[in-house]
Amino acid sequence: MNTNNPERFDGLRAFVTGGGTGIGRATAVTLAQQGAYVTVAGRTEATLRETVELIHAAGGDGQAVICDVSDENSVINAVTAAGGEQEQLDIAVNSAGVSGGDALRPLADYDTAQFDRMIAIDLRGMFLSMKYELALMARKKSGAIVNVGSGASLVGAPGFAGYVAAKHGGAGLTKTAALDYGALGIRVNIVAAGLVETPLVATGRSPEVMAARIAEHPLGRIAQAQEIADAIVWLCSKQSSFVTGAVVPVDGGYTVH
Repeated sequence: MNTNNPERFDGLRAFVTGGGTGIGRATAVTLAQQGAYVTVAGRTEATLRETVELIHAAGGDGQAVICDVSDENSVINAVTAAGGEQEQLDIAVNSAGVSGGDALRPLADYDTAQFDRMIAIDLRGMFLSMKYELALMARKKSGAIVNVGSGASLVGAPGFAGYVAAKHGGAGLTKTAALDYGALGIRVNIVAAGLVETPLVATGRSPEVMAARIAEHPLGRIAQAQEIADAIVWLCSKQSSFVTGAVVPVDGGYTVH
């Protein structure tokens, strides 16, 4: 890294899951703009290709790799590709996930298949991603991982048992990894994002539910993906060199209630 500018990532390699859209895409492009070589991972080739095109248009460099974070072999292959021939991984951002949609049901009525899907992607996917990212970072005893959570990483939400369980679990994984790897110089944090204007957030939600969710944010508006990406990039940089194991709300005040 260029020590004269702690915001630069020159010579570093970054890996971003969920990089095809939303927060993941904004983060990948920003990291690349600041000098990192970025591998974007996701399940849809077309959106990943668009992200790489945006990276190149912004003057950065990177590649795309197909990855299903709920499948261990897929994660292994993606992280290996991100490390390259030198097996170097300096930054990882785990943004892949699915939303709770409009599944507003009390726990006894919550669909078991929906619960399993939330755990498989939002929690197990984060575990698998970190498992192999940390293995690479540990070799060089340095690195920064930022997981993408939500307000549900910190507080409950009625009717969203699976989503809240997965997001709370992600916060726990983050704290545990920070303890496990801090002595090796690897920092692990999680951003608790508020409602963000992404395709994922809009999917499956009625206008009435969206309006109610926005009203829960004291700032009275929805965030842009870039606002979350800026916080993530800061947590990847030397400017946050003494921050690890933190759950950082970037939520328009949602969790201050």
